[in-house]
Amino acid sequence: MQNRHPPLNHPDAATLAAHATQIRRLALEMVTRARASHIGSALSAIDILATLYGGVMHYDALNPSASWRDRFILSKGHACVGVYATLAEFGVIPESLLQEYGQDFSILMHHISHKVPGVEFSTGSLGHGLPFGVGKAMAAKRKGHDWRTFVLLGDGEMAEGSNWEAMLIGRHHQLDNLVAIVDCNNLQSLTTVEATLGIEPLADKIRAFGWHALEVDGHDYEQIQNALARSSARANAPTMIIARTIKGKGVSFMENQVAWHYKSPSPEQLAEALAGLPPSSRNG
Repeated sequence: MQNRHPPLNHPDAATLAAHATQIRRLALEMVTRARASHIGSALSAIDILATLYGGVMHYDALNPSASWRDRFILSKGHACVGVYATLAEFGVIPESLLQEYGQDFSILMHHISHKVPGVEFSTGSLGHGLPFGVGKAMAAKRKGHDWRTFVLLGDGEMAEGSNWEAMLIGRHHQLDNLVAIVDCNNLQSLTTVEATLGIEPLADKIRAFGWHALEVDGHDYEQIQNALARSSARANAPTMIIARTIKGKGVSFMENQVAWHYKSPSPEQLAEALAGLPPSSRNG
């Protein structure tokens, strides 16, 4: 196996929380400025993103295409502002670029685009990210590379049959270098996941497909870190982490409100949302 990974930092929960606060701030500003949607879907995933980029994934912010990098794929591509803001927070793209989100001819599209440095794959139609991630993990195995592939999915997205086909292939090829994370905020588009198409008991179904399944509080940094550490030690099968989250997490009037799947904040709502975020050294 080729090993060119630099050593990772191991930040504590307080450090990750500070990163997540700034990512939430940037994402809220982007969506409001562009009069865009999907902020609830982004907010539920931000603690996961902060943990991955803050000390789990191997990557070079100054050289995001480095061959040894771990690959991250956002399958729920509508939550792109969370990833764009994360890339800015960790120095992969300049924060000033976020001003262009949603503008004509900008590379920062309303669904995530591979034209953005640090983005592996353009997604929008659901059910594409995990099959692509399986292909990446297979390629790494066959070429003898030790980088890993991480895929972040939505729970509503688990209704897509392509995910379950990909899971069969991942287990058949023993892709223990593949980690999928399901952002289970229990809301999609217009109603709950359960009312749309129930997926529970999700962990039992994942295990029945031969994957390792772990369940965590998706807003608890230590639980996320521990699950990701356990995934790296699992052999002969991929791992899927079920992260129980809250849609709109971090903004009290958005939490668990399905309207914020499509709704755009007003300037007044943005000010209220920002005022409710925890203070940090960067935002006072």
